[in-house]
Amino acid sequence: MTGNVTVTPQTFHFVSFDAALIQRVTESLVSALGLGEHPVVIEVDETTPLARVSVDIGETITIRVESGALEDTRKPRMQSEQATATTIGRVLLRARDRLVGGFGEAPADVDLSLAQIAAWEVYCVGRLERLGIKVNQQRWRYNFRNRHGFSDDADASFDRLWASDSLTWGEFSALGAAAP
Repeated sequence: MTGNVTVTPQTFHFVSFDAALIQRVTESLVSALGLGEHPVVIEVDETTPLARVSVDIGETITIRVESGALEDTRKPRMQSEQATATTIGRVLLRARDRLVGGFGEAPADVDLSLAQIAAWEVYCVGRLERLGIKVNQQRWRYNFRNRHGFSDDADASFDRLWASDSLTWGEFSALGAAAP
């Protein structure tokens, strides 16, 4: 699989990041998620501390990530392997959901509501945890509650999404997770 993942830039000047680490983490995730037939390109914008990440799916899965998404929150401008795995893993799972996971009819990322994004993130991060990636469930629960309400019903939806492995967009929507 080596060579199926490309990271740019290869040398970072504004942040202390390691392109080889990003490539290794991504290759491991691509293998674990069964996406090995898709080349992956990761473009890191090291000029901003923001944490936006987007994915374009075509012949190549192209991930555009701002450096804040890969950063250690306690050490500015330093890379975190955990943040790298969580960030790249989330978008690779979204890509896999769209390619082979029954999310073909889901709206384009730019058309998703904040509630839909929060719910899909929960669905993805729960699966990452089951792959052995260390995540902070409370961080994702709090984000979900901010978009879905601080209630027992919202917590029950969170728990169902977190524990799910193979939902379709229809099942995802039926959980109330896709409500705008």
